[in-house]
Amino acid sequence: MDNRFEPVISFVRLPEASPEEILGHMADQRMAAHMPLLTSNWDLAAVADFVAAKEEGWHRDGLGHWAILWGGDYVGWGGFQKEGEEWDYGLVLKPEAFGLGRRITEKALTFARQDDRIPFVTFLLPPSRRNLGALSRMGATFVEEIDYKGATFLKYWLETV
Repeated sequence: MDNRFEPVISFVRLPEASPEEILGHMADQRMAAHMPLLTSNWDLAAVADFVAAKEEGWHRDGLGHWAILWGGDYVGWGGFQKEGEEWDYGLVLKPEAFGLGRRITEKALTFARQDDRIPFVTFLLPPSRRNLGALSRMGATFVEEIDYKGATFLKYWLETV
């Protein structure tokens, strides 16, 4: 497929994204359907707290979540977050960008494969996610059902080396 004219996916630090864009994304009621930890109402103060918390990961671990741009437009956030000794990969896209998930994840996993700190990644998905075939096709394997911050998640594992 010739993708010379397809918009470029880029990862930038969250503070580079518009707080209003993040607010519109996270305040969208459709987001809560697959985000069991999304329990509070979002406003600009919540966005500032969220961005600060994600930036703390960068300061602590040297890696964290990005704002994800498609052709320069904000389409969501995601990346790698240290959970104990494991790097967890998460991706939260705006509903209109759901179809970009595979391409964004492939780009992020290419990044992970080039980073010696990340011999494998984990994925924590809520049980409400039914279409998990993409994880299997990538080579991820189911590990277990876990409790994380009071919510149940399905944990998957993928080797990156």
